[in-house]
Amino acid sequence: MVLDHIERVAYAARSNRSNEVALERFCTHFNFEPVVFDAVDAQGRAIYHTNVLMCIGTEFCLIGLDTIRDAARRTEIATRLADTGRAVIDLSHEQIGDFAGNAMELHGRNGRILALSSRAARALRPDQIATLERSVSILPLDVPTIEMAGGSVRCMLAGIHLSPRG
Repeated sequence: MVLDHIERVAYAARSNRSNEVALERFCTHFNFEPVVFDAVDAQGRAIYHTNVLMCIGTEFCLIGLDTIRDAARRTEIATRLADTGRAVIDLSHEQIGDFAGNAMELHGRNGRILALSSRAARALRPDQIATLERSVSILPLDVPTIEMAGGSVRCMLAGIHLSPRG
C-alpha cells in the first residue's frame, strides 16, 4: 500500500501480495480510508506492489495511471489526487518499468528530497523533473543490484511518521 499521510488514504493495488482484510484492519486502526484498485503492467500482469506504480509526496504524486485497468476507477483516483492540490505526474508503462514510481519523499535538514534510483531519474521527462523540482530536490541513487531483483529505492526505505517528542 501507498499511504497519503496528509489526506489519510491508503492506496492498494490488488495482487497475490495484498490482502483486503488486512488493509481494512490497518485503516480502521490508524484512521485511513482504503482505496483498492486493479493495476497491470504493459503485459497485462497484475502489479504486485502498489509502490511500483505510485509515490505520494507533499506537493506531488507520481502515478502510472495507465496501469489502472478500469477507466472509471482510473479517473476517480486521478481526480481524487488532483483535488488534494498536488501535481499529478502521470508515468508511462516504460517509466514504471524503469522504477520511476518506486520513489520516496524524505525530509532533510535543507528541505524535502525525492529519493529514487538513477535509472528512474533518467526515465523522467524534463517537464516531469521541472514539476518535481518545484517542491523537492531530486536525489538519484545507483541501486542496480536491487533493481535486477525487481525492487528499487522505495523498497529499501521505511517511513517514520511519529510526532516529535519534546
